[in-house]
Amino acid sequence: MSGHSKWATTKHRKAAQDAKRSALFSKLSRNITVAAKEGGDPNPDNNASLAAAIEKAKGYSLPKDKIKTAIDKAFATGKDAANYETVTYEGYGPAGIGIFCEALTDNRNRTAADVRAAFTHHGGNLATSGAVAFQFDRKGQIMIPKIIEGDGKKVADRPNGAAGDPDEFEMMLLEVGADDYEDADDEWIVYTGPTDLMAVKKAIEEAGVETKGAELTMMPQNPAEVSVVDAKKVMRLIDRLEELEDLQNVYHTMDITDEIAAALEEE
Repeated sequence: MSGHSKWATTKHRKAAQDAKRSALFSKLSRNITVAAKEGGDPNPDNNASLAAAIEKAKGYSLPKDKIKTAIDKAFATGKDAANYETVTYEGYGPAGIGIFCEALTDNRNRTAADVRAAFTHHGGNLATSGAVAFQFDRKGQIMIPKIIEGDGKKVADRPNGAAGDPDEFEMMLLEVGADDYEDADDEWIVYTGPTDLMAVKKAIEEAGVETKGAELTMMPQNPAEVSVVDAKKVMRLIDRLEELEDLQNVYHTMDITDEIAAALEEE
């Protein structure tokens, strides 16, 4: 295990998503609906995909009533029925950076046109299926605050169990079967195999450590170095893609150094 920071974009991306909370809530709800429908069961205890979708939604503070509404929609009929399908798009951004997009759409033609336009207008191009996907590994990730929060504020004298001690924390992660983790300032991000996500999360909580969200993600195998100028161009494309209502997740192969992270924070 390393504990080093592999992804300095975490704060940047979260800030960008928080600024678009309404659109984010819509995407999270759609993700829950599809997971419930495809799993064929509204109970997350019997539907692993739904459980992961709910955990991701909780990590972004989606209200409980919206989660319930999203699940109910999966089993509605008639005009209220949900007819989304999963589609992926692959392409290259500025500086040849690989980009992998996951969408949930009720209109493939509309979504494809929107994605193609975003790539074209920001110096990129769509690629054939499989051209980029092989550059990523599917992982589970669990967000763990180092300090327990109370009444909306961090409470310095209430460390989050083993999460407050790096050595004890790493030992606990080894025992529960986590693959790796990184230090993201005020929280740890723990990585697992995609099918181990919920089991590891449960084991962490049983060890007395609070979590604040879990989700599936795609991690690039060999992040590519780019200049600050090119990094800003890539992020403009990614920001545009994330604005599209049908796109759920956008992943890239760009290596975010501290210098680039600082430059992006100024954007």
